[in-house]
Amino acid sequence: MDDAEIKMQFLFQLRQKGVTDARVLTAMERVDRGAFVRGHFADRAYEDMPLPISCGQTISQPSVVGLMTQALDVQPRDTVLEIGTGSGYQAAVLSQLARRVYTIDRHRGLTRAAEVLFTRLGLTNIVVLTGDGSFGLPEQGPFDRILVTAAAEDPPGPLLRQLKVGGVMVVPVGQSDAVQMLIRVTRSETGFDYQELLPVRFVPLVEGVAED
Repeated sequence: MDDAEIKMQFLFQLRQKGVTDARVLTAMERVDRGAFVRGHFADRAYEDMPLPISCGQTISQPSVVGLMTQALDVQPRDTVLEIGTGSGYQAAVLSQLARRVYTIDRHRGLTRAAEVLFTRLGLTNIVVLTGDGSFGLPEQGPFDRILVTAAAEDPPGPLLRQLKVGGVMVVPVGQSDAVQMLIRVTRSETGFDYQELLPVRFVPLVEGVAED
């Protein structure tokens, strides 16, 4: 298959799994997942499956990235906080939709690699930080949108507090070794509304900064 056919097949897979938002599909068409998958998994970059990356982490399967991005409903003027940079793929997709993306990861090796990649791809509206994502980024908050790419037993309190009124957070919730549920949290004047989206599996949200 040539590149055009691979891209068409990739987008077809996303639509089949329920990613129907035209802006999200365009963003995912623009961001080459192949740039974020290295080593002997590179030839599987366009398959709808999670793949291992360094530091014992994974790059999520494209359909889950698409569904999470769709649920987040990012608007062009939004400032987004992502917890769990990983390969940087999700942040790159968000960068096509938002005004600014802050992404934080506890693995310095991952944040350094992501930063190099974003520079190479000309993605200038992403700020990459190394730190404990469970506390969010209070000095830059509140945020219009928050995306968590690691599972917590409950939506973390510090992150809920950093969400603007009218803001949306998408987070996998559940025991780390069982199937988790992707939750969409919307902050209102009076509290938080929770909506269950779909079952997922993510690595657990771990406090502290890794030693790597």
